[in-house]
Amino acid sequence: MRIVIITAGSRGDVAPFTGLGRRLQDAGLQVAVAAHPSFAALLAGCGLDHRPMPGDPQGLIRDLSRAASREEARAMTRAYADGLADGVAQAVAGGADLLLTAFGPAPLSRMAGEALGIPVIGTYLAPSFATRQFPLPNARNTDGPGPQGNLAAGRDVLGRAEGVFAGAVTRLRTRLGLPADAPWAPADIRPVFHGFSPLVVPRPQDWPSGVDVTGYWWPARPDGWQPPAELVDFLQAGPPPVFIGFGSMAAGQGERLSELVAVAVKRAGVRAVVQAGWAELSGCGADVLAIGDVPHDWLFPRTAAVVHHAGAGTTAAGLRAAVPAVPVPVMADQPFWASRLHRLGVAPCPLPFQDLTAEALGDAITACLSEPAYRRRAAELARGIAAEDGAASLLAHIGSQDAG
Repeated sequence: MRIVIITAGSRGDVAPFTGLGRRLQDAGLQVAVAAHPSFAALLAGCGLDHRPMPGDPQGLIRDLSRAASREEARAMTRAYADGLADGVAQAVAGGADLLLTAFGPAPLSRMAGEALGIPVIGTYLAPSFATRQFPLPNARNTDGPGPQGNLAAGRDVLGRAEGVFAGAVTRLRTRLGLPADAPWAPADIRPVFHGFSPLVVPRPQDWPSGVDVTGYWWPARPDGWQPPAELVDFLQAGPPPVFIGFGSMAAGQGERLSELVAVAVKRAGVRAVVQAGWAELSGCGADVLAIGDVPHDWLFPRTAAVVHHAGAGTTAAGLRAAVPAVPVPVMADQPFWASRLHRLGVAPCPLPFQDLTAEALGDAITACLSEPAYRRRAAELARGIAAEDGAASLLAHIGSQDAG
């Protein structure tokens, strides 16, 4: 069976599918991942075929921040969505018996699958069905407005997500010769498997049948990877450092953030490993080491705590490593995961990025490290998460379809 995994966005939107793809390959299936060109090396390093998807998400975020008007920003987003539509069509045309799709490009994947008679399975990394139990990630109202308010907020999130791709879907539908009224919303896809732990977000009881929460899909470590000698030496030279990184956030703010981090680290009296990320952070001082991409499953267990933007993947890696967190959410789904970390008892109150100062960050690190309950709770959660097999139910479903 030939499986194509379709995803788009930042590294956090791709990395979990390297692990899932490897599991599928180990089960004897042929796997290709359709993702942006910037992830070709990552996929190749994990032994996965790559089908290019047009687009530069880092450039898009940078350009949107500089857009002179709302109309200009909409034009940029439309161009990005149209590029994804072309990429999905090309990726599927390359041959596939089954499509697995991330939430973002799901409407496009649904159209391509419908046109070519290929089954589509949703493989989503964050909660993606409205529920009375909580507002969905990226909700405008996250203040606990009650069951009906939660449901309305979730429906608003889904409506806005569909709106981003509405024009691209219409054009792709015409290109593929589908009827104008063909269903295309992500909520129309079944089954859907959510790749996060039910210990972190339990499956809401009011979700429809065919929608499951399976456990995390852990990123694969590139073949032959070895830690940089400089990093190994730094880790051995003193007590476990704090990790600080903002992933794909804060592009272009590297100089300001690097100075802020240096002051915060000194204020908290800790050592730190700083990941450059899209912000291009650098190290300032003998107790701070700047690094590039390093597998979180290797690094995080060697740290005292992780300071991060609360993206889904980094949040998961911190929980897996049994270390407490200081969440600094920036946008999108990050406030959701940051709030979840606090409610789970593994982190102090989130420190929103717009409120970030050296003093606030230093004090948050101190608060995180000085409360033993955060580390105890992190260890408890990590044990439970380690017992889960997030890919098992998806593999079982695919196996049953293949056998049929």
